[in-house]
Amino acid sequence: MNDMTPHVLVVDDDDRLRDLLARYLTANGYRVSAAADAAAAKARLVGIDFDLLVVDVMMPGQSGTDFVTELRRSNQVPVLMLTAMTEPADRIKGLETGADDYLPKPFEPRELLLRLNAIMRRAATPAAAARTVRFGDFIFDLGRGDLTENGKPVSLTSGEAALLKVLARNPGATISRAALAEQTGGGEGRAIDVQITRLRRKIERDPKTPRHLQTIWGEGYVLWTD
Repeated sequence: MNDMTPHVLVVDDDDRLRDLLARYLTANGYRVSAAADAAAAKARLVGIDFDLLVVDVMMPGQSGTDFVTELRRSNQVPVLMLTAMTEPADRIKGLETGADDYLPKPFEPRELLLRLNAIMRRAATPAAAARTVRFGDFIFDLGRGDLTENGKPVSLTSGEAALLKVLARNPGATISRAALAEQTGGGEGRAIDVQITRLRRKIERDPKTPRHLQTIWGEGYVLWTD
């Protein structure tokens, strides 16, 4: 497999099912990561852009429905939801969270694979394929988290890459320190300020007078792209 192989995150508290799906999807051309609950899934999502999520509705702690509702505030990654609840109202509720598809349990792995393939085809639009952001001499790959300057790689820490991903997904939008901390797991406001300072040293000609990564006083930070 390579970096172009679709990467799926399976979120389910059933150890047996997670293992089954991981083995089956891997055998059918996907890279697979797994999480036992919403908290573990959020940790996985920091710094990694998955191509698909498979999320169980009934989980300990935060439910799959609440997890996807929260996820949709900042991330539009395609989601297929799994549930043992088969009433139409339950299915509608799942789709209302922003899920792309809904599969009742029990299911045939083959059907899950076909549904995931269909989601991938729908997602393969020009807009979805635009996974790079350019600012000045820099290009940032949202999928890989890689930054280059005039074609040469720029070394980023995992924290800097996570921070740049959030800003690059929302070019021209001011994002508060609290929101950046929540979406990157980067600690509270002062820790975000430190990361911003370090990032500016790598992407700005004059870090004291930034052109791309600017402070909006009293509001947060914004990344201006080309």
